[in-house]
Amino acid sequence: MARQTVLNSRASARRFAAALVGMLAMQAASPSEMACPTEPDGYCHGFELLWPLKHGPDFRHLHYVNPDAPKGGTLRLPVLGTWDNFNSLISSGRSAEGLAALPPTSLLYDRLLEATSGEPNSMYGRLAEAVRVDPDLAFVDYRLREGARWHDGEPVTIDDVMFTFEFYKTDAEPWIRSVLRDVTHTEAIGEREVRYWLDPRATPNPSIPQSIGVLPVLPKHYWADRDITVTTLEPPLGSGPYRIAEFDVGRKVVYERVPDYWGAEVPVMVGRFNFDRIEYHYFRDEQVMLEAHRGHLIDVREETMAKNWTTQYDFPAARAGLFRQYKFALDRPTGLHWPIFWNLRRERFQDRRVREALALLYDWHWINDILNFGFFERGRSLFHGSILAHTGVPEGAELALLEPWRDHLPERLFTAPFEPPRQTGQGIDRAHLTRAIELFREAGWVLDRGRLVHEETGERFRIQFVFISNIQARNVMPYADILERVGIDTSVRVPETSNWLYRLRTGRFDASQMVFYPYWLPGLALRNHFGSAAAEQPFGVNWGYVRHPAVDALTEAVIEADQLETFLAAVRAADRVLMWEGYLLPGASQTFTAVVWWDKFGKPDGYPLERVGWQDLWWWDAERAARVERGLADLDREAP
Repeated sequence: MARQTVLNSRASARRFAAALVGMLAMQAASPSEMACPTEPDGYCHGFELLWPLKHGPDFRHLHYVNPDAPKGGTLRLPVLGTWDNFNSLISSGRSAEGLAALPPTSLLYDRLLEATSGEPNSMYGRLAEAVRVDPDLAFVDYRLREGARWHDGEPVTIDDVMFTFEFYKTDAEPWIRSVLRDVTHTEAIGEREVRYWLDPRATPNPSIPQSIGVLPVLPKHYWADRDITVTTLEPPLGSGPYRIAEFDVGRKVVYERVPDYWGAEVPVMVGRFNFDRIEYHYFRDEQVMLEAHRGHLIDVREETMAKNWTTQYDFPAARAGLFRQYKFALDRPTGLHWPIFWNLRRERFQDRRVREALALLYDWHWINDILNFGFFERGRSLFHGSILAHTGVPEGAELALLEPWRDHLPERLFTAPFEPPRQTGQGIDRAHLTRAIELFREAGWVLDRGRLVHEETGERFRIQFVFISNIQARNVMPYADILERVGIDTSVRVPETSNWLYRLRTGRFDASQMVFYPYWLPGLALRNHFGSAAAEQPFGVNWGYVRHPAVDALTEAVIEADQLETFLAAVRAADRVLMWEGYLLPGASQTFTAVVWWDKFGKPDGYPLERVGWQDLWWWDAERAARVERGLADLDREAP
């Protein structure tokens, strides 16, 4: 039987390869949709993968900003925790806010390329005016803009770029070194041109120009007589739109806008970073932070607690229209919010009928409505909320990729849209309960005096949930009660974090919850979380032990796709298989950012975007701010 399965898998793989080659050949015959307009020497004003650039070489500003946004005012933001270090690019210390290596919370430094919030996978020149990528990915070139300078007036040069790379390769945070592991060295190829040579032995990585371009560039002359490998409380020199103005270690850090910032007219910077001052205030307690916000000591905050969103913002200033809350829709894959997954090392979870029965018993709607105040929406895809998500029934290119694997997949995958079982929200649905018991029986599990046991061995059906937080445990309790009603011996454990991680890595659990943060190029993430090879890696993240030949083949199709249509078909097909196989229990999804703020700011008209961007896209509205001050004064006079 096992040999027959292997032979069937190999035959399916051959049919799949033939289908994929045929699709790629057909697409290769048509003009590429992702070609960037290039200069005669091969340079381009931006870089993209699969999706074409939205803006041409002569664009004046990003399409979603307000290019005439006024400059001025102060933005006060909260941070939970503390800080003790201004060197944000090393592992030691706790870095102050505003110095992050990645945008958009990096205020001090510039980078070669700037990511946008309104296009998938697109970047445009910031410090670099153009980028050139070797067709064989042997190297990547960047050409610096003229006129870029540090805050002390010194010019930004190729030497700074090359110095930064050497630091990143040897002494920066491990994740930065990992990002650059396939870059061997840099070379100055012109007065303003630098080349990054890529390791010919490494697997080609088409996104490497983005990975290099997004990292901050550091001043070589400033660090010449300072140790860049240790923590510091000396505000470092930057070239970006802000400099550090004042600070109180562990409590506050304040940035002031550089009035003669060199890059103010660079197209990707026009209409952005509009506040004269950005202040970060630190809090040790979330409830204190909330009260400080309601007390007008801070201005804007993302609310992540469903209970707070529902119950904490009905106060006089909010009723007077001075304080606002709004769910900003996001234009990016948001996926599933901590879905439950099964440990397929356990034989009982390997049966698709068992996984379907368990899904029928999951009353997510009651959990969301009662425990989470209806805050979330139900997710249906690993890429929920985006064009990457599968919809309807498979057709066209997606169907062609799935067809070779028909014998390994549920027949309904080809004939019906995927829809998680819907409960009433008033308790378990009797029809679902009946069907779940039937599925258990078909899989060999029967009720015996109130206990679900295997009809041949007498083994009791058991599920031990292992979670990282008490909130997860609270949310699963109603589900655990239903499982107990059908005779499943259910327990919930919340060990300390290192023990939780050890259990998941070693398979010592029955069910848990996972994090899968999707992004626009999910191939490697799919391989790491759901690939058969990753299931055998000692410290991999395929904790559910998913091993499915169709998932493996479709994931490789995602990685190898060089045309948008093929890429979307492969992502949707992989997503559809993972959902229909029931490896995950689809739960909450959050296709929005819940924001609460004092109504003192202007906002661009370009939403929805990948993020809200109050730091760099909003601006101070003097009339609104004056209205808030007058309104608060009136409320003070009216207070008893």
